[in-house]
Amino acid sequence: MPTLPSERTPPERRRPHEAREYAESFGVDTERYDRTRPRYPDALVERIVTAAPGRDVLDVGCGTGIAARQFQAAGCTVLGVEPDPRMAEFARRGGMEVEVAALETWDPAGRLFDAVVAGTAWHWIDPVAGAAKAAQALRPGGLLAAFWHTPDLPAEVAEAFATVYARVAPDSPFDLRAARSASAAYQTIIGRVADGIREAGGFGEVEQWRFDWERTYTRDEWLDQLPTQGPLTRLAPDKVAEVLAGVGAAIDALGGAFTMPYTTMAIVAKRTDDTP
Repeated sequence: MPTLPSERTPPERRRPHEAREYAESFGVDTERYDRTRPRYPDALVERIVTAAPGRDVLDVGCGTGIAARQFQAAGCTVLGVEPDPRMAEFARRGGMEVEVAALETWDPAGRLFDAVVAGTAWHWIDPVAGAAKAAQALRPGGLLAAFWHTPDLPAEVAEAFATVYARVAPDSPFDLRAARSASAAYQTIIGRVADGIREAGGFGEVEQWRFDWERTYTRDEWLDQLPTQGPLTRLAPDKVAEVLAGVGAAIDALGGAFTMPYTTMAIVAKRTDDTP
């Protein structure tokens, strides 16, 4: 289910990077976020590390450090940049170095990295300004890699979520009925990210990588993760409970569990020798 505002919403609704209150809302429950959010495919991490010229990594929107720990396990030195102090503090408790800032205003202070990565975060960043800052922070040949999970919820669960969410949060920028396909919603975002990279300059050809996998969730496991997603992080507890009840009933009707096909999509470009 998408965790970003749908791109097929009315024009008065903002684009994700303009909705800063949502971008900086995920620290409401850092323990739950870190416990329930899925990790990234090892093949993705390995491909990024192999494609980068070295192992100094800047993790943008690092959150609690989920992706960063995977890159550290692959032998990388990782610096995180995270706008939410609560998320940054959680990551620091896990041994990660984190600077609290939005990427657009963060100062590299002359430091250069072999890879700039962003796991389920780049849609919260201005696509042109973010790419320009990444180019500034990368060595020539360095890699910019932004990646997202695109889950394919069972239709019954997606319908229940959209129906109850529209009732409890009619003014939300997240239009779940318009965003029936997570892959379609993220492809729009990925297209905008690619355009931003091209417009910022300083990068070579933009590539798209794809990794397919799946995971089975019990009712309790999915309802545990759901409050960490963007549509729910700013809702009142009683409204969250109403959403969870509706989604839980749909999962019960499926037998109490479901298998979720995931596609992890990455948009990737290498830093050139040209100054943007």
